[in-house]
Amino acid sequence: MNDEAFHLTPVDARRYDFGSEWRGYDKTRVDQFRDQVADELERLTRVNQELEAKAKGFHEQLRAFRERDKALNDALISAQQLRADTRDQAEREAQLTLREARAEGEKVVDEARAEVRRLRAELDALDRARRSYLTQMRVMAERHLAELQAAESAPDPVDVQAPDFESDAKEDERPPVKSPGSWLDANAKAE
Repeated sequence: MNDEAFHLTPVDARRYDFGSEWRGYDKTRVDQFRDQVADELERLTRVNQELEAKAKGFHEQLRAFRERDKALNDALISAQQLRADTRDQAEREAQLTLREARAEGEKVVDEARAEVRRLRAELDALDRARRSYLTQMRVMAERHLAELQAAESAPDPVDVQAPDFESDAKEDERPPVKSPGSWLDANAKAE
């Protein structure tokens, strides 16, 4: 069955009529199973909505970083245009007075180069920050994926039987506690 062609909602699962025949399925068990399926669909729908909200937030952050990157590129282009304009002006002034033009031209070129170096340093710093952010996002996404996989492979809490601690236990002794493998195991045990 194709996911695009078949969408099952919790309401669909609760209202589905299996029909009846002589010696058919146990209606109580079918109703219980249908309720379990509907509850699971509701849970998965909530999880899906939460993940979609997180993805939307990540997309918004990425959009903001792209806008900042564009603004930095525009500033760099403006600085380069400013440097070119300043150099042209210095050359025109150099034709009038060679000595004043050389002094003024060197001053303007040095300022422009210092500005370009400063802007490049800022751009490099922002690029490092962007790469660091992306690395952090990748690590966080991988950690979330690992936690999801761990949650999916965790045993069903209904199948786990509690050990009998009352037999032969002294009042001042407590049974050893196993450390949970992850916070998901601890949450599953609490439920």
